[in-house]
Amino acid sequence: MSDDINNRKDTAPDNEKNRPVKKHSESRRDALKTLATLPVLGAMGYGVYKKKKNEENHRIASQLFHFDEKQTILPVQPEGEQIRLGIIGFGIRGSQLLQAIGFATPTYVEDLKETSRKNPSNTRYQDFLDQDSVNVVINGVCDIFETYAKNASAAGANINREGLNGKYGKAPKIYKHYKELLAAPDIDAVIIATPDHWHGTMIMDAAKAGKHIYAEKPLTWTVPETYLVKEAIENSNIVFQLGHQGRQIEIYKRARDIIEKGQIGKVSLIETSTNRNDPNGAWVYPIHEDANPSTIDWAQFEGPEERVKEYMDYMNDHGLEKYIGPESRDKFSLERFFRWRCWWDYSTGLSGDLLTHEYDAMNQIFDLGIPTSATSSGGVYFFKDGRTVPDVLQTTFEFADKDLTMLYTATQANQYNRSRKIMGHDATMELGSALTITIDGASTQYKDKIDSGIIKPGEPFYRYIPGRSVDALTSATEMYFAERGLLFSYVKGKRYNTTFLHIREWLECIRQGVQPSCGIKESFEEAITAHMGTRAYLEGKTKYWDKEKKEIV
Repeated sequence: MSDDINNRKDTAPDNEKNRPVKKHSESRRDALKTLATLPVLGAMGYGVYKKKKNEENHRIASQLFHFDEKQTILPVQPEGEQIRLGIIGFGIRGSQLLQAIGFATPTYVEDLKETSRKNPSNTRYQDFLDQDSVNVVINGVCDIFETYAKNASAAGANINREGLNGKYGKAPKIYKHYKELLAAPDIDAVIIATPDHWHGTMIMDAAKAGKHIYAEKPLTWTVPETYLVKEAIENSNIVFQLGHQGRQIEIYKRARDIIEKGQIGKVSLIETSTNRNDPNGAWVYPIHEDANPSTIDWAQFEGPEERVKEYMDYMNDHGLEKYIGPESRDKFSLERFFRWRCWWDYSTGLSGDLLTHEYDAMNQIFDLGIPTSATSSGGVYFFKDGRTVPDVLQTTFEFADKDLTMLYTATQANQYNRSRKIMGHDATMELGSALTITIDGASTQYKDKIDSGIIKPGEPFYRYIPGRSVDALTSATEMYFAERGLLFSYVKGKRYNTTFLHIREWLECIRQGVQPSCGIKESFEEAITAHMGTRAYLEGKTKYWDKEKKEIV
């Protein structure tokens, strides 16, 4: 049967073509009349009839939204050369990154084993053991909190993925300063998972040191350094990947394919969102019991003096002193160290943390590039804990060259699940852990199928679910990412951790000398977009992208 069902000729007999089309209610009455003449079946028979009808509708929907299955990740070469890694930053995300490629503290593995014993349906322990090898060795770790540094070293030594009392490998060297790690000759590539205000500086230093880089998003803390980072990467021979693991989600590739074929019509509005409603989701992270001025290098945490001055000057020049934290940056603070996302002094806020996931998802699908303008509003409406970063944010991005608006709304005080919605003239596509298409009642493309009763507008017509996760999720934050499809992806029917796939792609690109899916071009677009949203919020006015001068105005 042809994939292009819309272009098929009407092959019905001539005496059938002119028959009036029956409405849903008429078809249902006719079916019931027929079934009523059959012995025993009754309503049960109608249930069977309805099931067959639904199956037929599903078959037609699958033909309409046909997707060419293809390999979407870089071919893996398990026999490739071993890569020697270093990691800078081993807090929440840093530990997750190493876990994703098979390196975890023995304590973490024990927790997985205990969870598996208590709940056999939770497969995380077995998934961790079965995870493919990426053929790397961890040779160096750096964290300015002593306990985290020791944990990173323990994870790097746990080459057999064992719990307590296991057989471990050689412990990676602990470096007190990241520049010492970058100077190490036995490190080929680095993973950077530090607070936002350190990203740009460390990326530039790593590029100059000739180390391949996997850096957590966002790309940069300030606008000026965004250009410097781009220049540093482009003038190097290193392979750079930004940590948008959503690049590995097969469902986005299917969405792009459907949209490129014009099957939901002209898209003019995209709605994305963030809803979380617990302290962890609002960045009120636990304070470690080992933390104190003796175990934390506060001076390193503050960052380079010239960058701090640049930030302060910018805020003062734009009359934004109110957004500078009430505490002095040089005053030791456990809250600021562990909950740094709550202050502009170190953070990029909702724009850099969560909006970037939404933007990158849409950028993959539409090749959005940098918006022509950004307008933002919001404030600190719920978490009155001294933070300067808003817990409610609305940002509207206009893409004038595409006749398209992207609306982002966020709250950290309500967890109602809102899917991403891509609104076309003929249908609306919703994206989360599944892809759902609902045909619009006013569609012109599908008018004949609506009139003939094949499509019932306003109800989900096509649904694609790449796989189902039954794991017990441990936090509202984790649930949020699962519902966005950001925890797992499926390759040829097998479930993978998306972070594993993203790091593996980076490693294979290093081995094969090619560029990954979220390189400096995509990263620059992400950074400028996020900064436009942030500056629009801080300055209380619409910010524009000057395409000719390549600057925010």
